Amino acid sequence: MMKALTLTGYEGLKSLRFADVATPEPGANDVLIKVRAASVNPVDGKITNGYMRGRVDFALPHVLGRDCAGVIAKIGSAVTAFAPGDEVYGVADQARWGTQAEHVVTSAGTVARKPSGLSDIEAGSLPIAGLSALAGLVAAADLKRGERVLIHAGAGGVGSFAVQLAKHLGATVAATAGTANLDLVRSLGADVVIDYGKTDVADAIKDYDLVFDLVGGTVRHHSFGVLKPGGRIVHLAVPPMTQPAPRDDVAVKPALVRYDTQLLDQIAELVRIKAVKPTVGAVFPFADALKAYEHVMTGHARGRVMLDMR
Repeated sequence: MMKALTLTGYEGLKSLRFADVATPEPGANDVLIKVRAASVNPVDGKITNGYMRGRVDFALPHVLGRDCAGVIAKIGSAVTAFAPGDEVYGVADQARWGTQAEHVVTSAGTVARKPSGLSDIEAGSLPIAGLSALAGLVAAADLKRGERVLIHAGAGGVGSFAVQLAKHLGATVAATAGTANLDLVRSLGADVVIDYGKTDVADAIKDYDLVFDLVGGTVRHHSFGVLKPGGRIVHLAVPPMTQPAPRDDVAVKPALVRYDTQLLDQIAELVRIKAVKPTVGAVFPFADALKAYEHVMTGHARGRVMLDMR
């Protein structure tokens, strides 16, 4: 048996309960990870309110959480890349989730060896953020050296990684942030930082090549005004615009996030060469996981919000 934070319904945070549940067993291609650090993502909080119902129907009670760091406790019969005792970080697969527990089972193909020199908290903060930034800026946008990119929510989990990655790729980077986070985003390498509460982005910058939209809705609508002719907008799974697109010369494309060992190894290499560093905004002991959820659901958390599972 193991301790886990379980989702029992869809009535917000009151639907989360600590419980003792059976420790999962790895299948042939799986690994069982003793979790040392796990993230709380904004989507976790949305799910407690019914987000994704109909698209992903969890059998309740269900353990949420997608990324983590820890140590391999057991391997499946077909796994050769890892052995018990290996320190790893990675992502629980989309069908199972489950990192907000003492153990998680996931495919061996969605974990990698932990980046050297990082704590479990730091390493566990990277997978979803890093893979999302790679999906947006590299796979979908093919951001080139010398281009100019606006990154929305530059102080958030994905945004803070994306600012650093875009600078590493040789782009000029503008980012939006709240007043309290302007200095943080500058410290990550942003060339232009825009206080979204005080300034319309289209009044601050013009003729950019790319917008990486991590907010959606009206924010995306305003973003058209910063782009040069033929510019592009790449977005993650964020709320769509309700207004008609104001221009037809802008390509709008979703970023499709891939979860695999090779990409996690690329993130570890970016850490090794100091192109990126983890941005952890808050750490809560596992016993205070509900406080972590409350913090994330304010919508103003900076960097990554982590659970210390030790």
